[in-house]
Amino acid sequence: MIKKIINPPEKKWEKINTRPNYSSHVVENTIIEIFESVRKSGDKALTKYAQKYEGVKLKKIIVKQEEIDNSKNFISKSLKDSIKIAKKNIEKFHISQKSKSDHIIIEKGVECWQEKRPIEKVGLYIPGGSAPLFSTILMLAIPAKIAGCDEIIICTPPNPKGEIPPVILYTCYLCGISKIYKVGGAQAIAAMTFGTESIPGVYKIFGPGNQYVTSAKQYATKFKISIDLPAGPSELLIYADETAIPKYVASDFLSQTEHGPDSQVILVTTNEKIIDPIIKEIKRQISYLNKKEFIRKSIQNSKIIYFDLKERAVKYINDYAPEHYIICSKEEEYFIQNLKNAGSVFIGNYSCESIGDYASGTNHTLPTNGYAKQYSGVNLDSFLKQISFQKITAEGIRKIGPAVEIMSIAEGLDAHKNSITIRLKDLKNE
Repeated sequence: MIKKIINPPEKKWEKINTRPNYSSHVVENTIIEIFESVRKSGDKALTKYAQKYEGVKLKKIIVKQEEIDNSKNFISKSLKDSIKIAKKNIEKFHISQKSKSDHIIIEKGVECWQEKRPIEKVGLYIPGGSAPLFSTILMLAIPAKIAGCDEIIICTPPNPKGEIPPVILYTCYLCGISKIYKVGGAQAIAAMTFGTESIPGVYKIFGPGNQYVTSAKQYATKFKISIDLPAGPSELLIYADETAIPKYVASDFLSQTEHGPDSQVILVTTNEKIIDPIIKEIKRQISYLNKKEFIRKSIQNSKIIYFDLKERAVKYINDYAPEHYIICSKEEEYFIQNLKNAGSVFIGNYSCESIGDYASGTNHTLPTNGYAKQYSGVNLDSFLKQISFQKITAEGIRKIGPAVEIMSIAEGLDAHKNSITIRLKDLKNE
C-alpha cells in the first residue's frame, strides 16, 4: 500500500525525494505550441483550446458583471459566512506584513531609503478541474488588494457548460475583483503573458496549477513576465513521534492525497511503533472518503520513512524541503529550530494542514518540488517592488566622492570618475 523505507543512507535520498514525474519533453513542446498559437491568434486560439481541453464552446471569454453580482444568490449562508471568516483572517495576517520605510543617514549629507510600490498589473490563475479552488482567490486577491495593485485579473477554467462556479464568482465579488476570464491551463498563462483581444497582458502571474500550468509559468519568464514561484502538484511531509495521534496523522495524510493523483505525502518518524497504527487508520478512513481514485494514486507516490536518530530525520526533512510540513513531536522546538527549508509549517496535533489551506490566515500558495530551498511562499511583498532612493548633498559628495573617483579609475571607468570630479571642482571653486 504505502512504501516503507528504513534508515535510508544519504546517497539514496535524492532518488527517494523524486516527486511524481511526467514527460518534460512532451509538456515543453505543448507549451511552446500553445504560446505561439495564443500570441498569433489571441481569443481565437483560446476558444480552440477551450474546446480541446475543457470540451466547451465558449461564446464569450469575459464573465459579465451581472453573473458576478448574482453569484451570492447561489451560495449558502453558511459557506458565505465561512469565506468571510477566512477573508478576515487572511487580511489580518497580510496587513501585518506591511513595513515602515526608514530614512537612513549613512553619514552627514548622504541619506538613503527604500520605498515599496505595487506591481501595476497582476494576473491570478485559479485552478478548476477536480475542484473549484475559490480559497486560492482569497490567498492571492487579498494581498494584491492590500498591496494596491492597479489591475488585478483572474483566469480560471470553465465547466463543460461554459460557466464559472458561483463560489468562484462570489469570492471574487467579496474581494472586489471584476475582471474574470473563462480560460484555464497553459493557454491562460499565455493569454496573460501576451494579452489578447479580451484579456489584458500583465507584469506578474500568480497561482498554482498542474504540470502544464507550472511549465507555462516558467516559460512565460522568457517574455519579460515575472512569476510568483514554481507551484505545481501539492505535497506534505509529516514528522510524527509517539505523541502524535494516529487518526489525526492519517487524516492529514489523506487530505493531502485528494488534491490529485500527482500529489505526494512523506511520513517521517523516529518511532517504528506508530507506523502500523497510522497505516491502519489510513485504510479505515479511505473507506468513507469520496476521491478514492485520486487518493490511491497519490498513495503510490507516497512513503513512510523511519530514522533511528532525530538528527538524521531533520537532515532528511531539510533535504526534501516540503511545501507543507507538520510537526507532531514532544521535541517540537528541536524540529522548529533546526528547520531550514519548508513552505509552511504546522505545529502540534491540532494544526492540521487544511487549516492553513483555508482560514488560519497564512498563505497557501507555496513552493513545491524542493523549491522551498530557495523560494518563499506568496506574501504581501510578492505584490510589491522595493525601490531604493538616495539624496546626496554638497557635503555628502565632498565626503564620499574622492573614494568613488579612486574606485572608478580602478575599474577603468573614467566617465564615472568624471561625474564626481566636475562636481567636486565646482564645489572647490565656490
